[in-house]
Amino acid sequence: MIAKGPIAGMRAWLERAPEWLFGTYAGLMTFGTYFSIYAFRKAFAAAHFSGLAPVLTVDYKVALVIAQVLGYALSKLIGVRVIAELPAHRRIGGILLQSLIAEAALVAFALIPAPWNIAAMFVDGIALGMVWGMVFGFVEGRRMSDLIGAMLCASFVISSGVVKSVGTLVMNAHIAGEWWMPAVTGALFVPVLGLSLLGLATLPPPGAADIAERVERVPMDRGARRALLGRFGPGLIALVLIYVLLTALRDFRDNFSAEIWAELGLGGKAELFSLTELPISVMVLVVLATLTLVRNNNRALVLNFTIVALGLALAAACSLAFMAHWIGPVVWMTALGGGLYLAYTPFNGMLFDRLVAATGSVGNAGFLIYVADASGYGGSVALLLLRNVPGFRLPWTQSLLDAGIACGTVGMALMIWAAIYFRQKLRRG
Repeated sequence: MIAKGPIAGMRAWLERAPEWLFGTYAGLMTFGTYFSIYAFRKAFAAAHFSGLAPVLTVDYKVALVIAQVLGYALSKLIGVRVIAELPAHRRIGGILLQSLIAEAALVAFALIPAPWNIAAMFVDGIALGMVWGMVFGFVEGRRMSDLIGAMLCASFVISSGVVKSVGTLVMNAHIAGEWWMPAVTGALFVPVLGLSLLGLATLPPPGAADIAERVERVPMDRGARRALLGRFGPGLIALVLIYVLLTALRDFRDNFSAEIWAELGLGGKAELFSLTELPISVMVLVVLATLTLVRNNNRALVLNFTIVALGLALAAACSLAFMAHWIGPVVWMTALGGGLYLAYTPFNGMLFDRLVAATGSVGNAGFLIYVADASGYGGSVALLLLRNVPGFRLPWTQSLLDAGIACGTVGMALMIWAAIYFRQKLRRG
């Protein structure tokens, strides 16, 4: 990080800025960074890659998704230690390096013939798996963490739809075919990534008031990690199981939305990818940003649990309503996405940030996020493999409906149990 010059001047100004202004600026920088990262990760999902032979009895596109998710999960597993111990001054360089490797992997994906280019998607997943933890390191432990985190989480809600819309437009305009489209889409977002990383470099570390309210965030060694897991093991296991269900369902909807829209008779419409995600991102941003107004960490933790439960209930309810023909496909996909992201996004920041603050534990929320993430993407692979088992090979839409109902009902039961556990645990101190 540069210690003097314009960056140092901007950092000094931000230290004196009003809370709301600092929070908005930091939120925009984290939003822009992770928004850009999705261009390297999700653009390929806009293509169908139809007509290709199955890979070990698995559809080629499903094999691509599995390869990327496996790489991503492996990176998350490594990140359990790396993110927990990473010094702050290495975050910017780490994000930049991972982005460059991911873009190189997408170029290799276009150059290597199928099915061997599946390996390039595995590398893409490995390259990007630790970006979230590095970005979230700029967010946690601040009085405005809820606002900043809400803006950051809104990025992956809307960015997935936007980059798939851009990818579809790239193909429709014959700028690139489906093989080169992911690399071209990634390259288009490089300028936004560069500007956002420059903005992150200007953020000052949490101040004394932040530490007093949210607990100091420090790297965690093995002993600290084991102590935290030993103290709250049963409750954390329940939260991780919920996150496994949510990750599997969110990834299924996200990666195969093109196929689902085609089954619903709305295929090939680039605008659907963005239009269905925009109201979701606004809803998630507004709901989660209001948590900034709740200064008491115990109350904020309970509200996080409540938001997760409501999101799970919405996911199950709208799926049942669509099966009963009470709502149409666009309303269903939008409501399902709203429920999923309402339940999913707290796990990626605010819930664990408040949990660390409420318990007064020494460490950082990034460690807990990566424990959940490493498990969550295993669930995503399991759901994909289950759908390819003979007898379970349902249409994409039916698979999503069944998974939405199951995830919503089981997840709510687990969330109620976890809420009771942490309430009792925190009362005892």
